[in-house]
Amino acid sequence: MSNAVNPPASRSRRQVQAEETRTVIVAAARELFLAQGYVPTSIDAVAVRAGVAIQTIYNSVGGKPALLSAVLDAAVAGPNAPASVPEFMKERMSRTTDVAGAIGVLADWFTEGLPRSHAIFTAISQGAAVDPAVAALRDARAMQRLHNYRQAAAAIRQRGGLSNGMSDDDGAAVIFALGHPDTYASLVHTANWDVVRYRDWVHAALLGALS
Repeated sequence: MSNAVNPPASRSRRQVQAEETRTVIVAAARELFLAQGYVPTSIDAVAVRAGVAIQTIYNSVGGKPALLSAVLDAAVAGPNAPASVPEFMKERMSRTTDVAGAIGVLADWFTEGLPRSHAIFTAISQGAAVDPAVAALRDARAMQRLHNYRQAAAAIRQRGGLSNGMSDDDGAAVIFALGHPDTYASLVHTANWDVVRYRDWVHAALLGALS
């Protein structure tokens, strides 16, 4: 009988190990980006924090902009990973039947996701000022959010919202502005609102604008 390793099982183990390594690298990068910002954080420092070789970071994730992008993905998805945000938000929205319910999904999502991710968006803004690749990342993510919010606006329209003649594009812009990380940070961290007050405000503001 052959003692050869079963190829599919071997590949599966490698994939698991690679994903575990990537998770450790992304967690280390998050700690450093949040502690000292984008510019002072080096690939060398991430490698030391993660306990891996520098080349492993490039092979597993990429350079600093790719690390920042991966950190944002992990922060935004949180416990919903590996499902993407559009995937699980579409599923949540499908369970609603009216405008208030659909807007409640958005308000709940901002209240859930922004505490995890707003500081990463700040790091991206700081990095964008000095690194064109991070500026491109910032702009691409903004366009991605607008695209997702157009889908949310369409779902709200299907439930009887946007009755004032607002287009899906304008509805997406309203959602983008009210649910922006900077808006969250201004209210919760600068004005000292708690997250319950923030959730009530963003729900009421969205409902008033999009009904």
